[in-house]
Amino acid sequence: MTVREPLVLGIETSCDETGIGIVRGRTLLSNTISSSMDEHARFGGVVPEVAARAHLEALQPAIDAAVAEAGIALTDVDAVAVTSGPGLAGALMVGIGAAKALAVGLDKPLYAVNHLVGHIAADLLTGADVDYPTVALLVSGGHTSLLLVRDLVSDVELLGETLDDAAGEAFDKIARILGLPYPGGPEIDRAAAGGDPAAIHFPRGLSRASDMAAHRYDFSFSGLKTAVARWVEQAEASGQQVAVGDVAASFREAVVDVLVTKALDACAQHGVPRLLLGGGVIANRRLREVALARAAEAGVAVRIPPLSLCTDNGAMIAALASELIASGRAPSSLAFGADSTLPVTEIQVAGEATG
Repeated sequence: MTVREPLVLGIETSCDETGIGIVRGRTLLSNTISSSMDEHARFGGVVPEVAARAHLEALQPAIDAAVAEAGIALTDVDAVAVTSGPGLAGALMVGIGAAKALAVGLDKPLYAVNHLVGHIAADLLTGADVDYPTVALLVSGGHTSLLLVRDLVSDVELLGETLDDAAGEAFDKIARILGLPYPGGPEIDRAAAGGDPAAIHFPRGLSRASDMAAHRYDFSFSGLKTAVARWVEQAEASGQQVAVGDVAASFREAVVDVLVTKALDACAQHGVPRLLLGGGVIANRRLREVALARAAEAGVAVRIPPLSLCTDNGAMIAALASELIASGRAPSSLAFGADSTLPVTEIQVAGEATG
């Protein structure tokens, strides 16, 4: 099937948000998200089994809401798309099972796509073209990745990724250390608003000259997390009152500094004057401010999709499938499964049609 403006329903269940999106070509018709974040809050982080059960409960209502918002009938869709990875295996399986059932029941082609590449495709729904090549920095609760995108549907290269905690996980863990609620990102942001980002110099992981050969574009936040924990422990042991605002602001500055420095270094080294930001952590206002300011100094254009399209959502999955369809790609077979560690270079899974 080659359709220039296919009507695609996308399903995203890689973590704790059940996302159903409907697009026509590059036009967004619906972006319905049901989050189970409140159910995970008492555990201080995402619990895979809880996430999978929440997806089971939310999928049908979310599909119904998305179809109603788009003003279509379910039978109108030209194709179904779903995240096959990376993500939590159990959560992915719920979305994949639903997508396969829909595709078979509606007799529509099915496209199994990469979650991370979907974040890049989200920018297409703003109505503007993505100029290639572009460097993409994806920052979320589960992923921190730096990509070189030469072509959205055929050529995405992983430049670097986190070797331990993703940036979002680091925010959650530091929030817990500071006695702040889950999720940590917004809480750290609020606390940092009243703090001094230069009060404490926390380490910038994998940023020394000795790291450049093997880990130039990789990220590591475990050392930073440990440094913050030790600073707080020492302050409490000496009877000092912990200045939560200063700690939060200094921690946030260290994370932002590393993310932006490595992203702009990738732009410079590859001769690419474009940077695309994606993922839920892009909601952090300090990250956006620093990225825009430093990119302007470096002559790099920055694109940031609307925040509703930065968090995990089904619309970005539908958008990526729409591009695959428009380029003439065959649908996926029904033989694919959940792949929690799906490499970003695998944009579409099981692309050969059966029969």
